[in-house]
Amino acid sequence: MKVYQTNEIKNLALIGGAKTGKTTLAESMLFEGGVIKRRGSIDDKNTISDYREIELERQNSVSSTVLFAEYAGKKINFIDTPGFDDFTGEVVAALKVVDTGVMVINAQNGVEVGTEISWRYATQNNTPIIFAINHLEYENSNFDETIRQLKTQFGGSCTVCQYPVNPGLGFNAIIDLIQMKMYKFSNDGKPEIIDIPDNEKEKAEELQAAMIEDLAASDEDLMEKFFEAGTLAESEMQQGLKVGLTTRSMFPILCINAKHNMGVARLMQFITNNVPGPDEVAAVKTEDGKEIECNASGATSAFIFKTSIEPHLGEVAYFKITAGSITEGSDVVNSISGSKERISQIMITAGKNREKVAKIVAGDIGSTIKLKNSRTNSSLTTSKNTNDVAAPIVFPDPKFRVAIKAVNTADDEKLGAILNEMHRVDQTLLVNYSKELKQMILQGQGELHLNITKWQLETIEKIPVEYLAPKIPYRETITKDAKSMYRHKKQSGGAGQFGEVHMLIQPYSEDMENQKEFPIRGVDEEQLEWGGKLIMNKCIVGGAIDARFMPAIMKGLMEKMVEGPLTGSYARDIVVNIYDGKMHPVDSNEISFKLAARHAFKDAFKNAGPKILEPIYDVEVLVPEDKMGDVMTDLQGRRAIIMGMDAEGNYQKINAKVPLAEMNRYSTALSSITSGRAMYGMKFIEYTQVPGDIQDKLLKEYEEGQEED
Repeated sequence: MKVYQTNEIKNLALIGGAKTGKTTLAESMLFEGGVIKRRGSIDDKNTISDYREIELERQNSVSSTVLFAEYAGKKINFIDTPGFDDFTGEVVAALKVVDTGVMVINAQNGVEVGTEISWRYATQNNTPIIFAINHLEYENSNFDETIRQLKTQFGGSCTVCQYPVNPGLGFNAIIDLIQMKMYKFSNDGKPEIIDIPDNEKEKAEELQAAMIEDLAASDEDLMEKFFEAGTLAESEMQQGLKVGLTTRSMFPILCINAKHNMGVARLMQFITNNVPGPDEVAAVKTEDGKEIECNASGATSAFIFKTSIEPHLGEVAYFKITAGSITEGSDVVNSISGSKERISQIMITAGKNREKVAKIVAGDIGSTIKLKNSRTNSSLTTSKNTNDVAAPIVFPDPKFRVAIKAVNTADDEKLGAILNEMHRVDQTLLVNYSKELKQMILQGQGELHLNITKWQLETIEKIPVEYLAPKIPYRETITKDAKSMYRHKKQSGGAGQFGEVHMLIQPYSEDMENQKEFPIRGVDEEQLEWGGKLIMNKCIVGGAIDARFMPAIMKGLMEKMVEGPLTGSYARDIVVNIYDGKMHPVDSNEISFKLAARHAFKDAFKNAGPKILEPIYDVEVLVPEDKMGDVMTDLQGRRAIIMGMDAEGNYQKINAKVPLAEMNRYSTALSSITSGRAMYGMKFIEYTQVPGDIQDKLLKEYEEGQEED
């Protein structure tokens, strides 16, 4: 393959909902670009894009696939992304490095939740969008209704550039409003380009006039030409399309039948003519806001946006050259860690098919293997004097969590290592061992996401695992002052144990005043890693407790803060005043005072108006209007506090505060209620007190558990 220059490169992501035909479109693009000689199909399990075992079994994409095609002297890099909400991390990563998104729409279903999800991420990245209306060959396809929904949801800037002549069974023709020609397709997808029939001319001229007005509005020069001539030439339309796409002031709508390769070549021609190149869109920004100019003559800068593990290759890093160029065998530096890496080989990939190249330049996408310390979100450079680090991909917060354990305890260590390796590949899959909950917690984007993770562990890694309901990280604290004392005394021959501690405990708050009953002679303050504080005021007078025992008392207090007296959860925000005690000249030691402090704290805690706090999450649900009542009812049954509702196109956005304890398996419930048409996100915001009946239930469950132990 020749070395393509920056102005010869186009970078796209195929985005949209599940079952819209993105992978089938990718297959046709590969065919039109000469990468493959015969198109595969989802049903036959032989597409270039979906080649992983799980994708072949499920017959849908679960990971993005980097592909390329050469067309009309240009190199088109395109990334086929999954359509399910559970794999949005793949969409986010792809949109970080492409210059345009091709949003594939199923003409049978119109605007779906998957469309809305992809649109949101494209908007966040300021990515230009082309709409490709697919599945026009089905009986229930409805092009006009799909256009109405697009304009309602995304605005009047959605501009029809093609329309189908005969959508439905027997579909085989489209009118192209840029060329003002009709494309009539044979069964193999090859078009006959002919004049528009008389019975379609009036409609075509009306739609073209509307399109030209949108194009003229995108550029002042074009507006002047439009006013002078009343129309625009095809070259001027292309100029308007590029400007409109680049500025996101217009979103062209094209027609395809990906399954039968109808309109795909024209789509690729449209891409090569009108889509902005990598040097024509907003520059990549560094973490400190500096722009990296996409220039092949600059210092080399590359950004790794995806990591995968491939059979016979190991770890593969996919990167985009944001500036300069990279040649095979060159040495680069990881700008984040400072470690050196050798680019042993450069590959251009089309799914599992790979082609070695000697060099790629700014704007191009490639991959390499055998990097030591550079993975997703790493920046690579050949300059020793730059510390420019591209702003990282911000992946969505997790929405679904389970506790995971190996069926065979002998596999525990191996399971942890493999899950960490899986996280390097999929950064939306989070795993950590919670000392507080005594569980390994696995978090992801939804139940499907974690079910596929389980499939990979058991099928590929041969580790049987079990999913359990995760415990809730409650917190314990107090609401009023309480005093207590405890004497620890033990005698068993020889030196014994003796320690007596008197304390006053108080609820901590930022603006609280110190108690006046006992003079404070010293303060130890512990900023707790789980939030909140423990403050120990030393109020001892007359040497009742020697200063050397104070660290042991603090240690005893911390042990009960780690394992709270009510449910064993972390305790927080407590002030302990140690005001009296007793020692024995022989038997007193550190262990005695540690145990005395623990017991005194436990007794005082239970008399200080103890309360359990639960984590509250800010939940945002995007739901079709006709399902809003059902979703609201379900949320209220989960103790949600509805904070507000807003309209977003055809959807309603519900904002609510919901306890984490009520969100278990919510993604499954929401999908069931709305037939998969809703989506949601959640983010931790605060801890609040649990209702009294729930606190009583938690206390009873903990006591029963302690008795069983």
